Amino acid sequence: MKIELLGGCTKEELEGRIQRIAAAGKLSRFPGNVFEVLESCDNYESNLKLIKRIIKMGHKSIIEHDYLVFAICDVTPIVEQTIIGNRLTSFTIKSRREVDFRNAGFYTPEFRNQDLKVHEKKEELTEKYQKHMQYLFNTYGDIEELGINKEDARFILPYCFHSNIIMGIDARGLEKMVLSFKYGRLSRIQELKELGDQFYEIIQEFVPYLASELENQEVDDHNPFAYLEESVARPEIKIVDQAKLISYTPNADDVVLESMVMYHYQCSKEEAKRILKEMEGKDLNARKTLMNNIMHKEERRELEQVSFTFQIPISLSILTHLTRHRMHALLVPEFVPMWNFDNYITPESIKAKCNDKFQEAVKKNQEVYQEFKAAGVAEEDLIYFYIGAQMCNVITTMNARNTQWVCRMRCCNKAQWQIRYIAKEMAKQVKEVAPLIGEGLGPTCMTDRYCGEGRECCGLIHALLEADQKQKEAEQEK
Repeated sequence: MKIELLGGCTKEELEGRIQRIAAAGKLSRFPGNVFEVLESCDNYESNLKLIKRIIKMGHKSIIEHDYLVFAICDVTPIVEQTIIGNRLTSFTIKSRREVDFRNAGFYTPEFRNQDLKVHEKKEELTEKYQKHMQYLFNTYGDIEELGINKEDARFILPYCFHSNIIMGIDARGLEKMVLSFKYGRLSRIQELKELGDQFYEIIQEFVPYLASELENQEVDDHNPFAYLEESVARPEIKIVDQAKLISYTPNADDVVLESMVMYHYQCSKEEAKRILKEMEGKDLNARKTLMNNIMHKEERRELEQVSFTFQIPISLSILTHLTRHRMHALLVPEFVPMWNFDNYITPESIKAKCNDKFQEAVKKNQEVYQEFKAAGVAEEDLIYFYIGAQMCNVITTMNARNTQWVCRMRCCNKAQWQIRYIAKEMAKQVKEVAPLIGEGLGPTCMTDRYCGEGRECCGLIHALLEADQKQKEAEQEK
């Protein structure tokens, strides 16, 4: 693992960053405009003292003006999924759909016992683990050479493979992340603890106002689910059959349309209902036209007034395709306690060409995992036996605007097949309870007659435009 702060590290850059944060802290109480405030913050040490004093008072919004970009090298998808969970983090990750990962390398945990002390058979376990992981990587390569594309071959990749990330985050988010990784429950995962430690080293040198905030913290790794687990026996993990709409805003179409009228005319809900009814009396398609206008506005705040909650079955390989949509409330199960390794998916392309090889590797991985588990290895070290095919259930709540965005991206024929199936099912179920909103969900070629894929376009847009033209000509002939 290697982490570097990209930019903002020279003496001049650091002083400039500190000046901006100090000015933000001083602005609300300083007589003068923002440029005069900036000019007054001309002493680095004074600025630093001011920032520390303000954030000690709990006013930490000022450090959101310090935006930091990190290069993160050779970390696993465990790190990926954890940092993506910080919803306001920006990130770019090397694609497993496009890049061959057979020589990416992989992470080897220290191997600890249940007390998180070094396991007495560490050397023996390490040797067996590395041999097994290389076998899985070799299987990935063999599957590719049999003609399977990278996006399906990756389903056999273990979750210890090395990934690379560029991550942007403001200093307030960074503080929260480091507290979680160094001192929270996630610190029990060795790799995340190491990540937190490396961030802290960078903070000491380049984010000096945070260093004292992060010193001498007490570890708080208690289990927030203890009461639940003590009260009822853990049920068998079952993966749901498909994405399922489990709750939603009642009468969502009405809520969206009424909110448009209410805020535009600044009228009451009752008056908005009356206006809509009057419009329908003049034009039977009025509601449909209004909704179409809303769904194609630059600002679509009316769509944010309603929400839909889904339970979604998804594989680890595809999870980032959902988590990267940040403006929704996503619940992904924690990696510990371990999930049921029997819950996995096999891509159809693999079933057709090399199913035996894939199933053999999955079975072998389960056997080695069980062997390590029986040896008393800590679950926090067993998480690297997860493979891309592993399935889990996630829950998310998104407003209609974000639902529209997800469907625009993920219903596209160019989207990965599993997330495309999920998105189409989401759109279908929303349409059942909110027909007007549902009408506007789908890929842009269907909803907007537009495709942004350029040369990589699947071709559907051309067929749709041609059909539209023929229909137009037929109507003109009438």
